[in-house]
Amino acid sequence: MPDRAEILARYESVRAHTREICAPLQTEDYVVQPMADVSPPRWHIGHVTWFFEQFLLGEFGKDYRPVHPQYAFLFNSYYNLIGERTERPKRGFLTRPTVAEIWEYREEVDSRMRRLIESCDDATLEKLLPVLEIGLNHEQQHQELLLTDIKFILFQAPLYPAYVSGQQSMKRKAAEGWTGFEGGVVQIGHSGEDFAFDNELPRHQQLLRPYRLANGQVSNAQYMEFMQSGGYTRPEFWLSDGWDIVQQQHWRAPQYWLQQDGEWHAFTLHGLAGLQPDAPVCHVSYYEADAFARWAGKRLPTEFEWEAAIGKLQGTGQLWEWTSSAYLPYPGYRPPEGAIGEYNGKFMVNQMVLRGGSVATPAGHIRPTYRNFWHPDRRWQFTGIRLAEDA
Repeated sequence: MPDRAEILARYESVRAHTREICAPLQTEDYVVQPMADVSPPRWHIGHVTWFFEQFLLGEFGKDYRPVHPQYAFLFNSYYNLIGERTERPKRGFLTRPTVAEIWEYREEVDSRMRRLIESCDDATLEKLLPVLEIGLNHEQQHQELLLTDIKFILFQAPLYPAYVSGQQSMKRKAAEGWTGFEGGVVQIGHSGEDFAFDNELPRHQQLLRPYRLANGQVSNAQYMEFMQSGGYTRPEFWLSDGWDIVQQQHWRAPQYWLQQDGEWHAFTLHGLAGLQPDAPVCHVSYYEADAFARWAGKRLPTEFEWEAAIGKLQGTGQLWEWTSSAYLPYPGYRPPEGAIGEYNGKFMVNQMVLRGGSVATPAGHIRPTYRNFWHPDRRWQFTGIRLAEDA
């Protein structure tokens, strides 16, 4: 069992990073919700705090009483077994508790968590550690969501304000060429003692045919060729649902691309900047990724091809990469019992898997078996494209 001081140090390190992410924000930035998928930063702060209160303090603290009796209703996300909650699209309607009060709530829960970890007996500590690890990884997921949501919030302002000063951290030149893989029977899924979410289990076999993967992600310049060839106006490249969305929402370029005085620019966390041709194209939906692949005469990799190739892939960790795999349970998957079992299992339908991590993913939160998943029309996350083909 880890030393209690080490446990507390990890807890405090993860919690401190959330505060660091929020440090550049003004109070007004905390409260708006410009679309249903984007939660106000104040809600993220309250929600990840409530998670520790609900699943650790409430479960393992003796005669525990919540900090506030209504906070479970305000900050529960989707745990139906726990009770009613604020509807997701209405999180931005709430002005109370204030931002300051939510930070006070966070500090109080942190204080109670420290006391629990320091004072509970060894048997209780052993039971709570797996749940604590889920809570910390859950907060790291919300740290990435905080950055993507903040970017979308700031994009609504005609001033296109920068979240932080400096330059984009994206690598400017994507790797070229292709790498072949023999295929065969491969082992997929998490193994070992390190943490993994339940959707990465159980480890199992998959049969792959010989295939090749592009060494780099699709660049802005390559995607521009698709656009200039009429890619958004040619239905032959699009899945039916994707074509409907292109027409309904008038997509003509990736999210955050803007044309000013005949030149393309991209809104970044550092503000509006000229489009970098060699940088990987970012903020595209699955439908756009699939349409580009069809236009290029290629396809998207399956998540199993991607995982089997991870040791040889270049440029991973910059952007989540769309795969052609539907988000489904692995053979033999069983969700955990209780409300914590609602974390992943009930979302295994109508979504596509992404692999790899992004510049917004916290350090130490990326691993080869990690399965991110989003609906195919979503594009406010840091998502890109890697092409595949049959060998």
